[in-house]
Amino acid sequence: MPRIAAEKMEARRESIVLAARSVFVAKGYAAATVTDIAQAAGISDGLLYRYFGGKRELLMEVLELFYTDIITGTERAIGQEPTFQCKLEVLVRRHLQAFADDPDLCRLFISEVRTLDDYVGSTTQELNRRYTHILTNLIAWGQERGFIAADTDPRLARDFLFGGIEHLAWREIANGRAIDVAHRTAQVVRLLMAGLKGSDIA
Repeated sequence: MPRIAAEKMEARRESIVLAARSVFVAKGYAAATVTDIAQAAGISDGLLYRYFGGKRELLMEVLELFYTDIITGTERAIGQEPTFQCKLEVLVRRHLQAFADDPDLCRLFISEVRTLDDYVGSTTQELNRRYTHILTNLIAWGQERGFIAADTDPRLARDFLFGGIEHLAWREIANGRAIDVAHRTAQVVRLLMAGLKGSDIA
């Protein structure tokens, strides 16, 4: 395939995915239709089906793009920090920022995607696990170096961090309030560090 034709096809795919994202966050996954997405992309339904099998495939593309960006960026940013607390601050801040920057997509994931019948075992669930493993891997790194109590349960810490931030962010979003990312990051990190270090670590 000529390079120009391949680039044109890739640009069309990207425009369809962006259109799908806008329709999903505006209408919700259940209410969105292929026609809605095609119209948002400025193409026909038939042309959309030349690129994607339907709205479910498009949903997976939207979420994969979101997760790939946030995972890659977070791992890179954490790798540049020297201490456990600095690394934790990066993770907390970026997770809160995701809610602040894209509340509609986060709402879509929480309220619709996770409740889909085939979410368990899906690519989306695997991407979510890969993302949350950033924390469990970080805790293991901290334990190996004596920064974190040896008896800390990484999975429990994961549930506290991601579950707590989701609850906090959802409350702010539902009430139409902006998330104070810097303030909330400091609060969350202070609470987590107190528990993760344990009484035997200065």
